[in-house]
Parts: sequence; C-alpha cells; structure tokens
Amino acid sequence: MKKKLKKNSLIRYSRQIILKNIGIIGQKKIINSKVLIVGVGGLGCPIADLLARAGIGLIGVIDFDKVSLSNIHRQTLYTTKDIGKFKVNVIKKKLNLINKEVKVKIYNKKADDKNLKKIIKKYDIVVDGSDNFKTKFLLNKYSLEFKKKLIVGAISKFDGHIFSFNFNKKKMPCLKCFYQTEPSDQFLNCESEGILGSTANIVGGIQANEVLKTVLGIENNLKSNIFILDLLNLKFRKVLFKKRKNCICKNL
Repeated sequence: MKKKLKKNSLIRYSRQIILKNIGIIGQKKIINSKVLIVGVGGLGCPIADLLARAGIGLIGVIDFDKVSLSNIHRQTLYTTKDIGKFKVNVIKKKLNLINKEVKVKIYNKKADDKNLKKIIKKYDIVVDGSDNFKTKFLLNKYSLEFKKKLIVGAISKFDGHIFSFNFNKKKMPCLKCFYQTEPSDQFLNCESEGILGSTANIVGGIQANEVLKTVLGIENNLKSNIFILDLLNLKFRKVLFKKRKNCICKNL
C-alpha cells in the first residue's frame, strides 16, 4: 500500500517540493521508495542523514561495527556519548529523531555473501558506504542479479570516487568493468592513509543526491562514468568506461 502525503509532510518537505524536478508527485515517489545503505561510517552517515531528511520511505542499514572515538571526526551522526554502542542502533535512534515518518530497518551483521543475497532483493536502490572492495563487489554482484540501482562511493585522504549504476538498463557496465581485478583495500584504509572529515561528507552527500535523482527519474549523468573528486586541489572530472565483453554483466 502506497503512502500518502500528510498535511505536516507538505510543510516538512515544502522547500524541496517547490523544485520543478520534484513537486507533489516527486515527493510521493520519495516517501514510497526503499533504500539500503551498506556501511554507516564516513559515507553512510551523511547518506542516511540526508535521505531521512528528504523523506525516503524505508531506509535499511547494514553494519556490524561499534562507534569508536576515532570515528567522531567524520561520522556525523555519532557523538562521544555513543562510543561503544552498535552503529546501527545509534543510527536508528538518530534518524527517528530527525524524521519519524521514515521507517528504519537495521541489520546488525556483516555484509557478506549470504546476508546480502537475502537483503538486497527487498530494496529499490542500494548505496555503498563500505570501506573494502570485497563488499563493493558483492553489492555489484547482487544488485546486478536482482536488477537494482546501485550507487558506489570510495574515499581516501582528500579524494573521492562515485559510480551510479541502473541495472534495469541494457548495455549498462558494472563495477567489475572498471576494476577488472580487485584493488588493494590499502587505498580505503583511513587508519593508514588518512581521511579528511569534510571529504567523507561531501562524497556521501553526492551519493545521497544521486539516490534522490534516481528515485525521481532524473537523468543519470554518471551512467558509464566514474566521477573523481580531488578536494585538495578542487579538481573534478568524469571518466567514461565501457562494458567489457567477458564481464559478469555481459548478459545484461
């Protein structure tokens, strides 16, 4: 059963409803959408925060980690009072405070092969907030299998990478078309490589923006491209890549 906009909702979302790309029809699409966020760290926090504020109907969250002191500088939904608590429990509480109209489903477990296959099929859009390539490739695999939309993000130091895939579309390349072999996770290791908190939040914010554009049916400007951000030098570029003949997505 589809949700209807309440009177208070019209006030809550009024500043985005007046946008010509959204309107009442667009807001109804938002409140009836289901988005899964995998990992609620530096990327997942701003993604969850912004999507809850926008009114996404159902937000699923997967993470098995606990909040630590070193998370606080970039993971904006946590405070020092949350240290030692499971991230998904804190996220649910915080999102409910932000917007009670949004349903939050939490999965306090590792995003592995078995779990993702069961969970992903329940959502319209999958958003990657993970910090390792094994998880990113699993999200790619099952989003492809169930023909889901997938927004992938990666951050390190002052840099960010973003992909946007719609596996309902024919001739759409996938993450494996770009990364033909699995890269080292050293690139994503904040502990050794470092990360600026604002970098994580800018990239996560763009991922949330791509989710909302996808829900609203706005043209995907990132299809078949990787968006690369160099925030140290304020340089941005899109790089086109093609579907590989022998990739796992060859039959799409």
